[in-house]
Amino acid sequence: MSARACIFGCGGSSLGVEEKEFFAKAQPWGFILFARNCQSEDQIRNLCADLRDCVGRNAPILIDEEGGRVSRLRALGGRIGPPASVFANSDFTDDEMCMAVRANYTAIGARLAALGVDVDCAPVLDLPVSNADPVIGDRAFSTTPELAVKLGQACLDGLNAGGVSGIIKHIPGHGRAEVDSHLALPMVDTSKEGLQSHDFLPFAALNHAPMAMTGHVIYTAFDPNHAATCSKIVIETVIRERIGFDGLLMSDDLDMKALSGTLATRTCDAIDAGCDVVLQCNGVLDDMREIAAAAPMLAGKALDRARAARSGVKTASVDVIALETEADQWLARLTGGAA
Repeated sequence: MSARACIFGCGGSSLGVEEKEFFAKAQPWGFILFARNCQSEDQIRNLCADLRDCVGRNAPILIDEEGGRVSRLRALGGRIGPPASVFANSDFTDDEMCMAVRANYTAIGARLAALGVDVDCAPVLDLPVSNADPVIGDRAFSTTPELAVKLGQACLDGLNAGGVSGIIKHIPGHGRAEVDSHLALPMVDTSKEGLQSHDFLPFAALNHAPMAMTGHVIYTAFDPNHAATCSKIVIETVIRERIGFDGLLMSDDLDMKALSGTLATRTCDAIDAGCDVVLQCNGVLDDMREIAAAAPMLAGKALDRARAARSGVKTASVDVIALETEADQWLARLTGGAA
């Protein structure tokens, strides 16, 4: 069955009749859950099953479960995991950091897979600089490319071992943004050489990841007029060529205030620039209808990438409690017993 080049949220903890009818007709490629959608484990499982039933296929279901302050499962209680920066801010060797990161994200992945969620929007590969807005901050693994690569790969490996796919974000790099792109459009004036020798490096090293999410950031050295999400120049010459990413490229949330114009315009701009799918998170039916009317059905290379992104991870039977215990043992060592 064909799928449309969009990922949608939903309004609450269960689907209404209108939502079911809309999703069945619109056929979004996937869905994304937020805290408003997550009340209990059984409820999430039922919601995931209903979402897939609407479209008649095993559609991907995404969530932002990074650990630390970005957790959609917090209301459920249970293990959340620390912010990414905790691992590098320790006396561990690089190998020990990688083992701790892998254990942490294996536990997170296994918990998500048990709920019916099969894509986690992590790792954050951005490299924060000293004057940047704190929107990234401790969500990033490191301020140095080399360590961000090692820990980002460990995160992807852990998620895969837990039964879910990861998404590298926010390509080609949100670490220099001096404003929060949820609220305004960041403009980065760093030279091409400066970006290529620093910000782009983690994404280039992990360009084999199955999926990536764009940053709503202007890089004046490449395109002074458009955020990366809507820039054909950035997507073709930076993300696809210089960074070498050939996986499924999705926009960050189209609702964010960094972007301008109607939702239909934003959709067309992102797709025309080279995004394979667009992401829209608020779960408002009228907004989703506008985007669905503008988004094409997946075809060509975008369809090939979408299929490849779904083929990489096979869910295995795992002991979630045992994995969480192992992850917390690593965290206790890392923090001197304050897991």
